[in-house]
Amino acid sequence: MKLGLIGDIHAEDERLATALRIFAEHGTDAILFVGDVADGVGDLDRCCTLLADAGALGVRGNHDRWLLGDTVRSLPNAHVREDLAPQSIAFLEALPPVRDVETPLGRLLLCHGVGHSDMQRLWSRDEGYALETNDELGLLVQANHHAIIVGGHTHERMVRRYRAADLRLAGDATLVFVNPGALKRDATPCCAVLDCSARTVAFVELEDPKAPQPSETLPLP
Repeated sequence: MKLGLIGDIHAEDERLATALRIFAEHGTDAILFVGDVADGVGDLDRCCTLLADAGALGVRGNHDRWLLGDTVRSLPNAHVREDLAPQSIAFLEALPPVRDVETPLGRLLLCHGVGHSDMQRLWSRDEGYALETNDELGLLVQANHHAIIVGGHTHERMVRRYRAADLRLAGDATLVFVNPGALKRDATPCCAVLDCSARTVAFVELEDPKAPQPSETLPLP
């Protein structure tokens, strides 16, 4: 099973179209996106159409939530609800905060930040106190319902395994967190393919959407 992974989109329709083409070339079985479709310099209506036509499975990010609630609209390149096509609004409104996906590696949790918090950040550099006080991550590790989490929000690509001991929790539960990066042009844009059989995450650079470049391939720890 291969999964195409898309991080924070931020209306980058050209890079999104390229990512979807890459997934088709890789023969992915499903396409997952972590939200924040809204707020950027590209075409949000086209992004919603591309995702819907591709049958992509996604969740709502904080920027999508803000757009739908008409809040925090003073941000640079913020979209305004009344400027969007009705089908785009319907698409964004239908996105859940989290989504479970069954994979050969176990149950995968798709979210925007960490778990149900679309504002919780998880950085690759987090250690010690930063992990111990990440309540959402702690709840997910303790629950031990998921083998993999795919989330975004930080725009930082990462693949890392977290153990109960890393958060000073009892037990031996573990989970792998994958952040596919972001499509946003000022965030080293990329997408990723998770190959469940090979247990790898292969990143593709999208700095130039017309000339994508294969990047690093990381093993699932």
